[in-house]
Amino acid sequence: MNLLSRLATRLRPSLPAWLGNYQRGDLPHDLVAGLVTAILLVPQGMAFALLAGLPAQVGLYAGIVPPLVYALLGSSRTLAVGPVSVAAIMVAHALSQHATPETYLAHAMALALLSGLILLLMGWLRLGVLVSLLSHPVLSGFTSAAAVVIIISQLPNLTGLHLDSFTSLSVPFQFSIQPAILMLGLVSAAALLLMGRPLEIGLVRLGLAPERARLIGRGGPLAVVLLATGLALLPTLRPMIPLVGAIPAGLPGLESGFLGMVDWNAHFGELLPSALLIALVGYVESIAIAKSLAHRRRETVAPNRELLALGAANLGAAFTGGMPVAGGFSRTMVNFNAGARTQMAGLITAVLVGLVALTLTGVLQYIPKAALGAIIVVAVAKLIDFSALKEAWHYDRMDASVILATFAGVLILGIEHGLLAGIGASLVLYVWRSRQPHVAVVGRIPGSEQFRNVVRHSVETSPNLLLVRIDENLNFANAEYLEQELTDLVAAQPEIRHLVLIASSVNHIDSSALSSLEKLIPSLREAGVTLHLAEIKGPLRDRLERSALPSLLNPGRIFTSTHQAVAELSDSRDRAHRAPTPIALLEAA
Repeated sequence: MNLLSRLATRLRPSLPAWLGNYQRGDLPHDLVAGLVTAILLVPQGMAFALLAGLPAQVGLYAGIVPPLVYALLGSSRTLAVGPVSVAAIMVAHALSQHATPETYLAHAMALALLSGLILLLMGWLRLGVLVSLLSHPVLSGFTSAAAVVIIISQLPNLTGLHLDSFTSLSVPFQFSIQPAILMLGLVSAAALLLMGRPLEIGLVRLGLAPERARLIGRGGPLAVVLLATGLALLPTLRPMIPLVGAIPAGLPGLESGFLGMVDWNAHFGELLPSALLIALVGYVESIAIAKSLAHRRRETVAPNRELLALGAANLGAAFTGGMPVAGGFSRTMVNFNAGARTQMAGLITAVLVGLVALTLTGVLQYIPKAALGAIIVVAVAKLIDFSALKEAWHYDRMDASVILATFAGVLILGIEHGLLAGIGASLVLYVWRSRQPHVAVVGRIPGSEQFRNVVRHSVETSPNLLLVRIDENLNFANAEYLEQELTDLVAAQPEIRHLVLIASSVNHIDSSALSSLEKLIPSLREAGVTLHLAEIKGPLRDRLERSALPSLLNPGRIFTSTHQAVAELSDSRDRAHRAPTPIALLEAA
């Protein structure tokens, strides 16, 4: 025992932090979570591979090495990495444009390779913040539309309806429903729905502990696969039900991955835009669920470390015959609810999926595609979120318009162009909003040092002093608007001698806005008005000190507080009064 302790002590510095400090009490929880997640990952992985147009074993392979790599490198204790539905449909869309049947599989691995390299580069450059380009409205509209696309793409598996590589509403299809397939698809979908929340509630009412009822409910996909496989093997149905087909036995090796199939004449440049979007969407999906669950346990997730870990996981998928991977919402929730304490659960999941690939491929080949299609549809239907659109419509219709634009763009233009259209709409909306910053004339609340908008509060003002608060960063988009607003306010009040810009809400002033302020100073001076600044934040003041603004401002000053500016600039001969600056000039204030 002493020898083992000394060995563990020596190895600990070279191990991941969680593994070096692993507690024996966490193992039972991680074992259960790893087992339950593996039970879900096997049918889901195969289903998502078929969704991407790839052989079923590709989904299995993507559930072995990538979760193992992430468990060793990732910062989330519960994120379940593997094939995900949105990435699968994006792979299908990209390959339908750039790959032939002969190069399809190799190009899918090239997408995983490129996505991994992009994520690694972003992690190395510490660019986790760039995913903010995918705003919540864009992501909501995209995932809802992608879910619709995915559901429609599964109609062949569920009903026998013939579709020709569906990735948007612009793709025509022919009706040819097969009754046997439709029956099996409906039975599988209904069983999945019943084996979820309804089964858990029923078991709890029968006296079973909620935790055990939840674990049994999580086994729904496996139970459905077994049920559907049994039905499909009935002599009367077997000739009419498409099955997954032969799956190679054994673990993936380098020869089955990118290196074994690489065509160096492939057009990697054509795949790069698709790989970039797959990487960004996969990372946003992963970091969103990882942070949400980490907050529940008061844990932390390192965004840039997640970029590196997910990048390495995608490289692992590329070199071992897998497809692009990310952290999945449904599997991660299953892993969390099943009691995962550490990344050991991910290692256990990877080992169990590897054992399935080694020993059970002979059984997996008899799984009907209708069952896998039902698993996909039930899983992604939860991504259609009309409540987000309803809430946005009541709170901010501009955000709601971005959701609608992204949703419609994905359905009409396709996955990639629709997502880019949503990002473009979000950026245009940001510039549009920032071009007219909120500008408020403020006065003192009587008997205090607090200053508030004259439109909203009863305040005291000084006749010779105009206090203007700017509630936005100053940039090229709003510089001209702000200059015109200040000029109009001063022109309307000839008695004004001092104009104080309160910058408590300003974090940045770009060169265009700085130039506008510098030009405004002499214009105001000719009108007999001195410009002052107040409440400039430290980092911004440091930058302004490196510009010509402080010298041009003289005799104007930079005050620490608005109270100080009022105390030193107000004309003591004028009685403070409550006749605020004309509100007509502040229509939107």
